[in-house]
Amino acid sequence: MDYLLSRFDPMLSMEGLAALITHVWVQENEPESLTGFLLGLVAIASIPIILFPSSLGTHPVWQSYALFVTVILSSITVYRLSPLHPLARHPGPVLCRISKLWMAYISFRGKQHEYFKELHLRYGPIVRVGPNELSVTDKDSILIILGKDGLPKGPLWQGRIITPTSQKNKANSLISARDLQHHAKLRKPWNKAFGLAPMIDYTELVINKSFELNKLLLGMCRLSCDKTGHVDLSKWISLFSFGHDFGLMTEGDKNGIMKNMESALLPPSISQHIPWAALFAVEQAKLRATRDKKKDLFYHLLQNVDPESTADPFPLIVSNSVLAIIAGSDTTATTLSNIIYYLLLYPKYMEELRSEIEANFPIEEHAPIQGDKLPAMKMLNAIINEALRLLPPLPTLLQRAVPKGSGGKLIGHFFIPEGTAIVIPPYCLHRDPRYFSPRTEEFWPDRWSMDKSDDPNFVHDASAFIPFSHGPANCAGKTLAIFELRYLTAMLVRNFNISFQDGFAPSVWEENLLDRFVFTKGPLPVKLSPRAL
Repeated sequence: MDYLLSRFDPMLSMEGLAALITHVWVQENEPESLTGFLLGLVAIASIPIILFPSSLGTHPVWQSYALFVTVILSSITVYRLSPLHPLARHPGPVLCRISKLWMAYISFRGKQHEYFKELHLRYGPIVRVGPNELSVTDKDSILIILGKDGLPKGPLWQGRIITPTSQKNKANSLISARDLQHHAKLRKPWNKAFGLAPMIDYTELVINKSFELNKLLLGMCRLSCDKTGHVDLSKWISLFSFGHDFGLMTEGDKNGIMKNMESALLPPSISQHIPWAALFAVEQAKLRATRDKKKDLFYHLLQNVDPESTADPFPLIVSNSVLAIIAGSDTTATTLSNIIYYLLLYPKYMEELRSEIEANFPIEEHAPIQGDKLPAMKMLNAIINEALRLLPPLPTLLQRAVPKGSGGKLIGHFFIPEGTAIVIPPYCLHRDPRYFSPRTEEFWPDRWSMDKSDDPNFVHDASAFIPFSHGPANCAGKTLAIFELRYLTAMLVRNFNISFQDGFAPSVWEENLLDRFVFTKGPLPVKLSPRAL
């Protein structure tokens, strides 16, 4: 006993106890600021050193700090892997259960969508993908999690507040609003901005942009000695999506706007903090405030802001610029590129689609493409839906969370404790054979027109199809996006013969698709020739 007492070090013992108490406190009060959290840990670990300075004669200070860190990390690891954890019943990889650092690495690789799919194939419809996070691919949970009476957005969205300017104006940010009532308030001007009357203005803008793109592509073909344009169609589709507002189609991306926008998606995909991208968005918001008042999205947003609740509408533009640019233009451009990719990979559907388009808008008669006819074109819409099924614009991170203080939430047969984040990954849901089979992994547009009576093994559950999310926080611009997809697809397929560039391996396209919250894409080199000069 005397020997043990002689070896007893009150400072080290207190360091261990302080680490355990800190773990318990952090478990109940998750910090929002990493800097504040780290400074707090240093302060707590310093208390035993201050209280027992005499112990410094027996060992250096760093040992005291090292013990504190070792104990708290060991305590956290043991607890998260133990049966005592509230999510212990749900399977998942050990590294995911211990820390989100592993998922940060997966996000860095850009293949989070494929990793999530592998996890669900291995573990089933509910997988623990973080210490306090689940991924769910049960379609019956969509309404409970994302629906009208569903869950508020999770911590991921708070981390996507864009810039210092957005931090000051975060109350205006629709994408990061986690309170359901506040989100509903912010959503009102967006709903009105995508109403019937504004859509007339938007369709006119899309048609004008399409004419401009068609003219530019025809010009490239005519300037070529063989009347064939050799272009990166992915790049030109992106210029089309961005180009009307920023002059990119006529001037090119001379300032690297698109490149920088996509590069800026990497840090937030890892840390959930958006850097440079919003600096550009802020500048564009300022520019938009002083430009001509064309009837675009920002015009209609400003027209529908409640003047009694928003004295200065500029913060609304600033906070939502990146939402409009990345979640709007960039996702549409990627989906359009995916559609063309699949049509080139499956030329049978290219020919069927061209026949349908020609039947409605004969090229030899120079018939204009009429937007009101597009919704009734079965093959066109089946092709768009199938591309959205296989490669949804937001592939994985539709995150919600059970609010603290709510007592938890019953989701299906499972009770989810409060504070738990829940992800519904559309990429996994859309490739689940329980909802889409046979040929689940194939591009098969015919599934959208088949009937179960045609094949007893045929499964097509449209309630599991959520490319634009679901519920009150779904994509506000869905109607516009669908129109843009329909119109430009019809224009390109009718007016041009398109094929992969010689030497291009089609598999490279999907290899280059990276999950950065939204999909980012690589080049799509094609040969273009006009079908009528």
